[in-house]
Amino acid sequence: MTKFVSPKIKMKSGARLAAVQANYMIAFGGLPVDEVIEDFVSGKVGRVAIDNQDSEDNEQFVELGPIDSEYFEKLVRGAQSKKEDLEKSLNMFLHGEWGYEKMNGTMQALLLSAVYELTNTHDIDTKVLIQEYVDLAYAFFNKNEPKMVNAVLDQIAHAVRD
Repeated sequence: MTKFVSPKIKMKSGARLAAVQANYMIAFGGLPVDEVIEDFVSGKVGRVAIDNQDSEDNEQFVELGPIDSEYFEKLVRGAQSKKEDLEKSLNMFLHGEWGYEKMNGTMQALLLSAVYELTNTHDIDTKVLIQEYVDLAYAFFNKNEPKMVNAVLDQIAHAVRD
């Protein structure tokens, strides 16, 4: 049985994925925030993903659904405007091999987006937010990273939302 997910929720999930991608592009592509946001909102970038669930040899591009552009812009602008503080906060919860600076760019962008949303939106249930970002981690990684994302976001949520 397939679980019904409303178009509005799908668009918010799409905005989160796009925000992770945009934050990565800004940080590692050296691109201006306004340009990246415009490229995503206009559909120039961020409308397809690679699906290789069957095997790594059989990569296929799948078209992504529409995103909540307003929410996407809020996430990207918010994360970028508070980037330094968010990174400091993340470093308090990350240690050893999971140090923020040691992580690859995708993980940094994912955590930056997640922590911004956890600390700056209060109308979305904590468990829902954490699950959304864990699901995104599974989209990009397949080993211990999603478990780490779950643990770190849970600790941060307890610190800022309880």
